[in-house]
Amino acid sequence: MKYFYLLVFVWVFLFSCSRNKAVKEKEAENPFYDKAFEYREKKIPDSAFFYFNKAKELFLQNKDGFSAGKCLVNMGIISTDKGDYFGSQEILLEALRYFDKNKKEHFIYLGSNFHELGVASSELKNYSQAIVFYNQSLKYAQDSASLLVTKNSIANAYRRIGDYKNSLSIFQSILAQKTDSTEFARALSNFAFTKWQQNPNYRAKAELLKALSIREEEHDLWGQNASYSHLADYYTQTQPDTALFYAHKMYWVAKKIKSPDDQLESLQKLVKLSPARETKQYFEIYQNLDDSLQTSRNAAKNQFALIRYETEKNKAENLVLQKDNAGKRYQIIILIFGIVLVIVVGFLWYKKRKQRLELEAKNAIRESQLKTSKRVHDVVANGLYRVMTEFENQQEINKDHMLDRIEDLYEKSRDISYEKPELPDQDFQKKISDLLASFATETTKIRIAGNTPKLWKKVNSKAKSEVEHIIQELMVNMKKHSGANNVVIRFEDQQDQVIIYYTDNGIGISEGTGFKNGLTNTGNRIEAIHGAITFDNTAEKGLKIKISFPIS
Repeated sequence: MKYFYLLVFVWVFLFSCSRNKAVKEKEAENPFYDKAFEYREKKIPDSAFFYFNKAKELFLQNKDGFSAGKCLVNMGIISTDKGDYFGSQEILLEALRYFDKNKKEHFIYLGSNFHELGVASSELKNYSQAIVFYNQSLKYAQDSASLLVTKNSIANAYRRIGDYKNSLSIFQSILAQKTDSTEFARALSNFAFTKWQQNPNYRAKAELLKALSIREEEHDLWGQNASYSHLADYYTQTQPDTALFYAHKMYWVAKKIKSPDDQLESLQKLVKLSPARETKQYFEIYQNLDDSLQTSRNAAKNQFALIRYETEKNKAENLVLQKDNAGKRYQIIILIFGIVLVIVVGFLWYKKRKQRLELEAKNAIRESQLKTSKRVHDVVANGLYRVMTEFENQQEINKDHMLDRIEDLYEKSRDISYEKPELPDQDFQKKISDLLASFATETTKIRIAGNTPKLWKKVNSKAKSEVEHIIQELMVNMKKHSGANNVVIRFEDQQDQVIIYYTDNGIGISEGTGFKNGLTNTGNRIEAIHGAITFDNTAEKGLKIKISFPIS
């Protein structure tokens, strides 16, 4: 359950309470700071980020590191809220340089900064590191509200890594304290849900419903969203109809609070629990929402990176100008000749450097966009096409299998902007067999030969990954364009090389089809593993391809 938005709002509220005096003191000397808060309160995060960044630079010019640190904390919160977790961690770690752990007036910002580092680590599923950051945040908690929020975060992180003993101990300590109804309901629901995860026979119904009742009385929509998620999971195995009811409630509330991550989670539950006639509808909603969310987050990440890049570039340009001015003062004694010479040389160097920096920035952004586009094509587009193909060709839908596939696709698309190493595949032969079998239909026969564990045993992980995408690309294009009803894939081990023969009886390669673009992408992958691809143009009908690459 993605519950971090509520925690972010709590910390933002604490910031608002403590900032009024600081804003009045700094307004005259740094108008950007107040403007940043105005945009943040109007929920225009990109403009708020921009002005916090400008305010930070002005504070640094005035040698006010403490205020610059506060700007960085706010920038980190905005980055986390927009899904740029790596960028958020970088900004928040930079902010620590400007706070003094021995000054009490810095404690609220240190607590918030460490807490937000924990949130970003949790979203990146590094729960052990998140616990370290949360514990650091506890040292600087200034009131019971922030203390309870952080303890709840630590307990949830322990639950994520399966340490139910520590998780339950913290939730019990919260319940034992005198807290308001909102905090009590949150701790009670989390405690019951964790207890049930530890022991599936535990009857958590009464506690979960009590927490929900409190949240409904308090009109706590974020809390209701969490309760509906817990109840849907709790009833999934024993009372699927009740679980479906709560999944619908969660989806409704998630839309009302405008939380796309919680909408995706509720849609996953609806796909699993709904009747077969409704499953496809929810899957299509899920697909469109996930695509929109990834596009939005990638755009925000690039925008924030560009804002910071422009600032650093301007700082470099200012240093150059300062250096030129200092040089001019010392060169007055050589009169006009020396002055003209310095101006000409400095201008040409500055212009060339500026052009180079701009070109490097554009190339970096373009390269990032191309890489993201390629990964979207490989992971999301072809993956979704494969899932849809299986869906169309199955008379009866295996919901558990489909949910597993959707969950895997969700995890891959969620982290699509980040470079993550693939885990070694212990049964690659079966993976290839399942991939090819997923494209077989009553009218399209797919025959496989030579796909044995022995063949893949000597092939490294990178080559396996590329081979999987190559085969998937061939099958997707066969399905879309060839019209083939008979496909043969044969694998051979010949003199320290793997040979893949692909044959179909379709229309072959015709002009103007999208298949040629797919083959271009396939060729790039083969080149990456030092392989070769050959097309047999002598065939009267269909398509024959030979692919080879070295084993090591």
